[in-house]
Amino acid sequence: MDFAKILRHIPDYPSPGVDFIDITPVLADGEAFEQLIKAMVEKVADLEIDVVVGVESRGFILGTPLAYALGKGFVPVRKKGKLPAETVSADYDLEYGKDTLEIHVDAIKPGQKVLVVDDLLATGGTAGANCQLVEKLGGEVVSLLFFIELEKLGGRKKLAGYRVDTILTL
Repeated sequence: MDFAKILRHIPDYPSPGVDFIDITPVLADGEAFEQLIKAMVEKVADLEIDVVVGVESRGFILGTPLAYALGKGFVPVRKKGKLPAETVSADYDLEYGKDTLEIHVDAIKPGQKVLVVDDLLATGGTAGANCQLVEKLGGEVVSLLFFIELEKLGGRKKLAGYRVDTILTL
């Protein structure tokens, strides 16, 4: 399926010079969404994982059905102050600012093999923060899986040493 034809581009959002890639048209198309999750399952079929981690919010949307399809649990990573129990945090830079992510301290058990999922690999800041959180808790990041990679922003370079898989490269 040609996902690139279904995506919507929103120029200058959320700030001037940013071309926001909106995945909601893919999510709204039942066949496209099903094919996307199947493609993601195929990308990681060779991996031994214990749990899927997804970052707020599109990582939830893609990570949850992926975890279900793989028969694994799902762990949410949220923005600062959104999780109710004790957390650990990681600060990071993104293409248009700074932010902090958090995960519950008991979400990952030491030695668990983790698949980190998100919709977009841009500069690698969010993905790197997710890896830091997993590793702070003693987990092992076995792969990062993205729907879309914006190759020109070089995020993959920031993730050197990790396996990185994508469905679509733009």
